[in-house]
Amino acid sequence: MELTLLDLYQKLRREMGPSGWWPADTKAEIIIGAILIQNTNWRNADRALAGLRQATALEPDRLLALPEADLQALVRPAGFYKNKSRALVSVFSWLRRWDYDYSQIAAHFGPALRTQLLNLRGVGEETADVFLTYVFERPAFVADKYARTLFTHLGVTGLTDYRSLARRCPLPAEFTVEMAQDFHGLIDEFGKAYFHPRSRFAESFLAGDRLYLPDQSPAGKN
Repeated sequence: MELTLLDLYQKLRREMGPSGWWPADTKAEIIIGAILIQNTNWRNADRALAGLRQATALEPDRLLALPEADLQALVRPAGFYKNKSRALVSVFSWLRRWDYDYSQIAAHFGPALRTQLLNLRGVGEETADVFLTYVFERPAFVADKYARTLFTHLGVTGLTDYRSLARRCPLPAEFTVEMAQDFHGLIDEFGKAYFHPRSRFAESFLAGDRLYLPDQSPAGKN
C-alpha cells in the first residue's frame, strides 16, 4: 500500500495507540532528556536523569548552580559527560536570559528560532527539532535514526544522515503540534518493537507498504 506522511501517522496511531511522547513532566525535563540521549540509549540517559532529578529536582537554576565537577559526575552515566554538561549549561543559561518564557522566545525569533537553537553549544539538528516540537510547540519532523530506518524499509532511498531525510519531510499543513509530537513518538516506539533486529520489520503491520514523499514519485522510484 502506498502511504503519504499523514497516512503513515494515522496507521501508526491506529495500530499502536497514542505514544504519550515526550515522556516528561516539564519542559526543562524534556530539554535535559534530549541532551542526555545524544549518542547513547535510554537506559544510560535515564540513569543520568535520575541523578540530576535527585540533585536538582530538574530545576534549571539549581542545575546551573552546580559546580562543574558535580554536574559532570551526574551526567557521566549518559556518556560524553563533559560535552553534555556544557550543553546543559549553554542551553539553560540562554533560556534564563529570557526568564524561561518559551512562548516569548518563540515569538521573538519567529522563523529564525531553529537557527538560533543551532547556535547553542551541543544543539544539533535533531535536538533542535525536538526542542521546536516539544518545548516551543512548533510542529517539526524529527528525522532520527529510527525514522531513517523506517523510511528506508518503506522504499525511500538515499537516507545517509539526518539532513538527507529532514529536508524531504516538511510536515503537511494539517499536522498540529500534538500530531507532530505523537508522530515522532510512534516512530520511535515502532523502532523499538521492530528494529531489534531489523529483520523483525517483516512481521510488522507496515511490511509491504511504500511511502510517497512530495519531491519524488513513489518512494524509491526516482
